[in-house]
Amino acid sequence: MDYMDMTTIQISKETREKLNGLKFYRRATYDEIIDALVNLVPSGDNEGEYTDEFRASLLRSLTDMKSGRSYSSVEVRKRLGV
Repeated sequence: MDYMDMTTIQISKETREKLNGLKFYRRATYDEIIDALVNLVPSGDNEGEYTDEFRASLLRSLTDMKSGRSYSSVEVRKRLGV
């Protein structure tokens, strides 16, 4: 990758340490780590490619579930009285 194709982003020290913990080899760059993380979000299925908006909503949903900001089907049925 050409140096001119790079940009600077601001991340907290805490995030930097988390990224350092995800290095899959000692000299892995933050770009490689972030790219690997972004690629964990599916880009499509057998029906076609997902839009960036849909992929972002998948990521938000996964984050919500991990943070406990979601409801099980049992909880939803109970809230709806079904």
